[in-house]
Amino acid sequence: MLYFSISIEKKSSYSIYSVLVVLGKIVYGLCDLKHDIDITPNSVECPVVGCTNKVDRQRHSFRREERFLCPEHKIYISPSTFDYDQETDNLLWNSEEDLVLLETIKKVKRECRISRDNSEDAVTWNVFRYLKNTNQLDNLLTWIAQSDQHNTDLIYWSYSQEAQGAWSELNKARKEFGENLQRSSEPDLIALTDKGLFFIEAKLTATNNTTPSNRNIRNNYLTGGNEWIKQVFTSKYETIAIDSKLFELFRFWLLGTWLASQMAKDFYLINIVLTEREKDIEQRLFPHICQSGIRQFKKITWEDICKFIHENAPENNNKEVILNYFENKTIGYYRSNIQRAFILA
Repeated sequence: MLYFSISIEKKSSYSIYSVLVVLGKIVYGLCDLKHDIDITPNSVECPVVGCTNKVDRQRHSFRREERFLCPEHKIYISPSTFDYDQETDNLLWNSEEDLVLLETIKKVKRECRISRDNSEDAVTWNVFRYLKNTNQLDNLLTWIAQSDQHNTDLIYWSYSQEAQGAWSELNKARKEFGENLQRSSEPDLIALTDKGLFFIEAKLTATNNTTPSNRNIRNNYLTGGNEWIKQVFTSKYETIAIDSKLFELFRFWLLGTWLASQMAKDFYLINIVLTEREKDIEQRLFPHICQSGIRQFKKITWEDICKFIHENAPENNNKEVILNYFENKTIGYYRSNIQRAFILA
């Protein structure tokens, strides 16, 4: 059950409420966490305000082991982040329908770290599930595309609710360019409207810098789609994917533009980033791609989406919850100091 303890507090140019969200447990945010934590060569203190527990210090890869678990708050702790014992503790929307969908998605999604405090998957789910459940996707995509978009179907991590599995159209594009379906291109979100096909790649702490791990797939990208690469790129594969380290965006642009052409849709590759990161991504990518009225790359920020919700969403408890989430979301610790996720003007 969801309860609210609401106190109105003007913290910025937005009128954002301070909302205590109880979903079995609290989704910890800036108001709940220490602004700096004590880290020694052997221990790390629990980041929750008022907690005196310390756990063994993790090194190298993150592990969910008993010696790293705060027994009071049920989070696995490292010097830079923490992991909820139950992934539902990191989710805002926990209805039966939401959880059944998420469990089904995980059967298709290759990797899931949704319980991690700095998880981009958790932020993507929390924000876009809100937009979906409150019927705001048409308006958001219309705002992004600057053209009317209707009847949005949202596909999470390649899972299609209609198909009850991986979206068949995406699999068709993957096969056309010789991708192994077990290691293939997987946009975080795909939105299909009456006019457009949107590939949405969401970033939180990760960057767009990626290079191919398998150099043998090069020829598939060069020859696939009747040499489609020549129609949508101005630079060579090596220049984009290797020298410029834009392999992931290269794949999404290649597969997405080809698929949109097959479906007679406009194509939009949307890169969602933090306002203080990836500031030059457009300047890095634009010289390599062929854009037009029907093919566009757009960078937007999570802060842009927060502003859109603030200005356009209907007033209700769920809006208060999501705006509070933006206001208080953290992305771990850097040199023992807490890192705020979003910079809201």
